[in-house]
Amino acid sequence: MYYIGIDLGTSAVKLLLMDGEGKIVNIVSREYPLYFPHPGWSEQKPEDWYEQTMAGIRELTGGVDKSRVAGISFGGQMHGLVILDKDDNVIRPAILWNDGRTAKETEYLNTVIGREKLSEYTANIAFAGFTAPKLLWVKENEPENFARIAKIMLPKDYIAYRLTGVHCTDVSDASGMLLFDVKNRRWSREMCDICGVSPSQLAKCHESYEAVGTVLPAVAEELGISASVKVAAGAGDNAAAAVGTGTVGDNMCNISLGTSGTIFISSRNFGVDKYNALHSFAHADGSYHLMGCMLSAASCNKWWMDEIIGTKDYAAQQQLTGKLGENHVYFLPYLMGERSPHNNPDARAVFLGMSMDTTRADMTQAVLEGVAFALRDSLEVAKSLGISLTRTKICGGGAKSPLWKKIIANVLNLKVDVLESEEGPAMGGAMLAAVACGAYESVEEIAGKVVRIVETVEPEAELVDKYEERYRKFKEIYPACKPLFVS
Repeated sequence: MYYIGIDLGTSAVKLLLMDGEGKIVNIVSREYPLYFPHPGWSEQKPEDWYEQTMAGIRELTGGVDKSRVAGISFGGQMHGLVILDKDDNVIRPAILWNDGRTAKETEYLNTVIGREKLSEYTANIAFAGFTAPKLLWVKENEPENFARIAKIMLPKDYIAYRLTGVHCTDVSDASGMLLFDVKNRRWSREMCDICGVSPSQLAKCHESYEAVGTVLPAVAEELGISASVKVAAGAGDNAAAAVGTGTVGDNMCNISLGTSGTIFISSRNFGVDKYNALHSFAHADGSYHLMGCMLSAASCNKWWMDEIIGTKDYAAQQQLTGKLGENHVYFLPYLMGERSPHNNPDARAVFLGMSMDTTRADMTQAVLEGVAFALRDSLEVAKSLGISLTRTKICGGGAKSPLWKKIIANVLNLKVDVLESEEGPAMGGAMLAAVACGAYESVEEIAGKVVRIVETVEPEAELVDKYEERYRKFKEIYPACKPLFVS
């Protein structure tokens, strides 16, 4: 049988067709517009998502026996606000995760309601990208639209609704709304009251691997598939990517070196650090996860190479770097502010320690090391909760660099596993669909069978010790610079 994974991204929808053994049969991608109606705003039209998803499914299945398609599921951009009226029409364009209009509402939630209360209700504090501040913004600035709200949805859930007619979401995506009681896996009555909405306006929440329904007959006819095809709830993009990399079960870790960077740690036990430095969310495998998110990761290297050095040959520049663990130049990787663990949008990047004999290679190495040190900051928070790790998987564009993988292995003192196939949320979505269809009993079972490691980068004891000393100095730089970051 075949399973379709739909990764609803910010610039495009990526669709993946997987067979029952985990083999990728086909991948397609279709773009849609992104709108910036005011400075700092970021919106999309849910109708565009649906149109391109439908066209993508037709293209994806064009060369296969469509009768073998058994299930569909999702990974999707998180936090976006989609609101429907009583007739299920979209009220206004979706306000996306990277929209910056909610500074006032975020400040209100964190200071007036208070971080302790938010953490008690949801296990998290407010960030400008989260969904609850967006609802408060609509309530204040578009009261006529707020009054029309019958259903509050997340981006991927709108696609699930259009396919099945069911208003649904999943626990991992709901965790990023600041409306969800993560520990108890249910909507927070207190947060609904704070935002002026009722639980009935929120979709029914499922585990990510649960079937929410089957495709509507009209949809099945349009796509040429069976009306018995099951649709699973799916997951937020980070949780779906974690499924795709096999980061499920207890004490498993994945590091993503994309434009932004994440360290994602799965755990069977619920946990929240006392400063809410890490996101504490429900996971797509039925358990929980902690996630540290840094806003600039591989983008730091891209900025350094493209804008400062002026080259596209990243690999050649990295060949010139000096001895690891002995660099006297440090780099704070906060080009766009920082989320975990500092939660400071005003933080900025800094080079420190240059002298007359500093070379371009030293600064190139410092950029790579700075990102690794910042990931270590989040790992240290996880360790404070009693989490003990020995290895991590790695993915994202930055993971193509052998040097960067070696630096990360030694800075974090973890074995770094490289995967045979890295297709992120789309692969995770297809795997969740297979579980929903009963092809596998659990997310852990399918991950164990289809995710394959092809290389492991081992930490070296001498280099680990050298980086331990460098990290201790790195930790002192941000506190010293923080007063200078005030805007």
